Amino acid sequence: MHRFTWIRPILAVVVAGFFFLPLYIAIVNVFKPSSEVIASPLALPLQPTLDNIIGVATRPDGLFWSGLANSIQLTGVSMVITTLLAAMCAHYLVRSEKAWGRVLLGIMLLGLMIPPAVIMVPITRILREIGLMATVPGAILVNVGYYLPFAVFVFMGFVRSIPRDLEEAAWVDGAGKFRTFWQIVFPLLRPASASVLIFLGVWIWNDFLTPLLVLGPGAGNTVTVGIYRSIGTYLRDYGAVFAFMFLATIPVLIFYLLFQKHFVRGLTGGATKG
Repeated sequence: MHRFTWIRPILAVVVAGFFFLPLYIAIVNVFKPSSEVIASPLALPLQPTLDNIIGVATRPDGLFWSGLANSIQLTGVSMVITTLLAAMCAHYLVRSEKAWGRVLLGIMLLGLMIPPAVIMVPITRILREIGLMATVPGAILVNVGYYLPFAVFVFMGFVRSIPRDLEEAAWVDGAGKFRTFWQIVFPLLRPASASVLIFLGVWIWNDFLTPLLVLGPGAGNTVTVGIYRSIGTYLRDYGAVFAFMFLATIPVLIFYLLFQKHFVRGLTGGATKG
């Protein structure tokens, strides 16, 4: 068995190379003119230039900046609402001993198996009926409804690790259930909250289908839809497209770096406690 231990590092390098290649292509082509991107997409830039980034940032239609503002608004509000609702729902489902709570949990977990594209047609019809189609609140409602089951599933593992005695002691001291949750339970869910926020932030920020179909051109673009609309029918400036993708990645990368110290703890804590 020990004679083949050299295979593992080789496989690790090969797998890492497959993951690194798209990232390498995206970064090197940011600093090359479009003609050079088409001629040699894998080559390093001969004369690095910032013209692509400057061109995207100074577009007359402000496509990137309007998309950035919409993405920040859509992602931020969706994350906060989903996280708060999921924490409260997970706490109730874990502490509740009623049978219908387990049924509700099973129904919510079924939502994790449904791809967004499958339910997009009925979602758009419902939003049109209630007057939220082509609006930011409508897109936020779709995000909250779709990602809530995942967030509840993550929080439930952490809620189970919190001793019930802490809540009962707070009740004895006169705190109600609402105050007990927000002052005792929710602060202990910080690692889970960080993990949920990171996952939701990346997923919602990178989502293309929901803002394209729900928001539409009337409610504005997000950064992902902006990349799609920056490619014309007869004109394709690939250098600008790579620059657009590069700029769109920076905010979510900064967000991850801010919460990374809680990320691994949030993924493993609920599984190893209790």
